Amino acid sequence: MNELEQLRKELSALDVQLLELVARRQQMVAEIGRVKSTAGRGTRDFAREKVVLQLARDTARRVGVDEDVGEEIFRLLIRASLAAQEQDKVASFGKGSGQRALVIGGAGQMGCWFVRFLASQGYQVEVCDPAGSPEGYTGYPSLEQADLGQALILVTAPVAETAGILLALAQRRPRGVIFDISSLKGPLQAGFEALRTAGCQVTSVHPLFGPDTELLSGRNLVLVDVGAPRATAVVRELFSTTMVDLVEMSLEAHDRAMAYVLGLSHAVNIAFFNALAESGEEANDLARLSSSTFDAQLDVAHQVARENPYLYFEIQSLNEHSPRALVALLNAVTQVAGRVLDRDEAGFVRLMEQGKRFLERRPEDRP
Repeated sequence: MNELEQLRKELSALDVQLLELVARRQQMVAEIGRVKSTAGRGTRDFAREKVVLQLARDTARRVGVDEDVGEEIFRLLIRASLAAQEQDKVASFGKGSGQRALVIGGAGQMGCWFVRFLASQGYQVEVCDPAGSPEGYTGYPSLEQADLGQALILVTAPVAETAGILLALAQRRPRGVIFDISSLKGPLQAGFEALRTAGCQVTSVHPLFGPDTELLSGRNLVLVDVGAPRATAVVRELFSTTMVDLVEMSLEAHDRAMAYVLGLSHAVNIAFFNALAESGEEANDLARLSSSTFDAQLDVAHQVARENPYLYFEIQSLNEHSPRALVALLNAVTQVAGRVLDRDEAGFVRLMEQGKRFLERRPEDRP
């Protein structure tokens, strides 16, 4: 037992040294970030990342550590470094300069994310939410109590509520730039039109990431110009110092794509976990017999099942393009079932080959 305790003490000391080395590495990375920023270079260097990851694999092999483990450790370090550099850059080049910004719905999860994001850019952030405001921020329990003199007004409420808020804002004609983060844009058209008619600067975005996101590299943000280019330019500039991938789309194209990107993917997983729930099989029994494909699908389905069902229903029911995507899903399931029940091997193979050809058209830099 004495030998075991001694070994544990040595291991704890080694763990401390490892974290101290990680801290030193992060300090060096921060200095590199400042040098790159001064030179006007981008935060992310994919060629350098490739070198670092290959070095991790080579070193791991040399010292007898699993190469995948070595690479995964350094991927985690790279992501942490990039997140820190991105945050530093956003803060250094922030556009706020003490201007006021109002986040309507700022007590919600995405609302809180944008409160922090705008504050990091130097904005004096205020929150309008009946649920209160995050600690340290001025709050208004209702829109009527807010003076709407802010340079930026962001709406982070559910889609149906956002539609009403935009119409209410049009009645008061604020001078600042107004934008929303709704997953659908079609239901907001009346609000956009009312704001434009009132002479307001309005645009729209859709962040395709969640409130736990720290690093925007590899994340997508859709920017939808709704007829006020100056407002769109202001919001585009908010993200210019981040590594987010900006995708500009029309309102119609956005909602049509979301019927598949969100609606179809949600529906597939809802159908999957409900088929399991109604199968009569026990989850524990299936887990013991699971395959890599089943595990991967189950992980995604589990994430979907934990999301806000009311938001997911809005995404399905308020998008005029949803029926087409849902019918396509029904047809696809019917085709698979038909090929299996008819023992049509050739037809089944054709379905899989058709999918393979489609998926091979994805960009190489996407997972």
